[in-house]
Amino acid sequence: MNPSFDVLGIGLNATDTLLLLPEFPPYAGKIAFSQEILSPGGQVATAMVSCARLGLRARYLGTIGDDLRGKIQRESLDGTGVDVSRLIVREGCPNQTAYILIDQRSGERTVLWQRPDCLRLTPDEIQQDDIVSARMLHLDGYDTAAAAKAAALARENGIPVSLDVDTVYPNFEAVLANVDYLVASSVWPGRWTGDDDPFTALERIQREYGMKVAAMTLGEYGALALSHGKFTYSPAFRVHCEDTTAAGDAFHGGFCYAMLKGLPLRDALDFSNAAAALNCTAIGARGHIGTLQEVSDLIALSEAGKVERHVNQEIAVRSLSWKPSKKHDALSHRAT
Repeated sequence: MNPSFDVLGIGLNATDTLLLLPEFPPYAGKIAFSQEILSPGGQVATAMVSCARLGLRARYLGTIGDDLRGKIQRESLDGTGVDVSRLIVREGCPNQTAYILIDQRSGERTVLWQRPDCLRLTPDEIQQDDIVSARMLHLDGYDTAAAAKAAALARENGIPVSLDVDTVYPNFEAVLANVDYLVASSVWPGRWTGDDDPFTALERIQREYGMKVAAMTLGEYGALALSHGKFTYSPAFRVHCEDTTAAGDAFHGGFCYAMLKGLPLRDALDFSNAAAALNCTAIGARGHIGTLQEVSDLIALSEAGKVERHVNQEIAVRSLSWKPSKKHDALSHRAT
């Protein structure tokens, strides 16, 4: 059977309220915001929008509320080319929401969010037909039991699994056991393993769970990945940053595209970093989801010396000189 979609995303969506601040106030301080914007977002939903923008056949499976914010999210997805036939509406339930405070001096943001329990996706809402409808599965793992079932079904059917994770969830081992491409946030590997060194943390995670790629994003410094016994470091692109909201989500959309197209890991990381950078140039989770041409153009400008990269020198040097550890300790930390 030929899959109808290139990528299926299962996970979160949210409708954000963005508050633009001239600067962050001090603790217990007070400041007038310059603008308030209602904006659709959410980790997996935005990654799927990024995939569709890059030309992939993308499908989203997740829950939304039946309130105004849910309606805004649904309408936003309808106009992106993402298939929403498996969008599940929860009656009498508000949609996930976030208040995002954006410092206009730097584009950095602080997120305050809430997701009602009535939005929880359950394992019985994940069907094998959903999984085999696509060539690749992308998860965030928030609804852990449902994500674990989806990942297990994907593994059984030979479908690669990509994972975006930034929080330590209980019983998450069941998800990790069936992941092919882990791209965690900058803090997650250390929190999961209890080891703050990114190199040894990623090494320990890959050794324990056996994923093909164990990677992490590094914010303004790009991304670091371990595959086939070698680390690859890709610095971030320097752009005029308006808002860092959902830069990671755009990165994941780019990474799914790169893996499906069979790009070498270094090229895949560069591509994903470029997609993330473009999304930082405008306000909102989907402020500037780049097209394939725009991502390619940014990479070309960098190769021509017209766009700089933001290099973490320590990470760059260590990635070239790193040798696998001879220790095979079990992970010392688990969420319970």
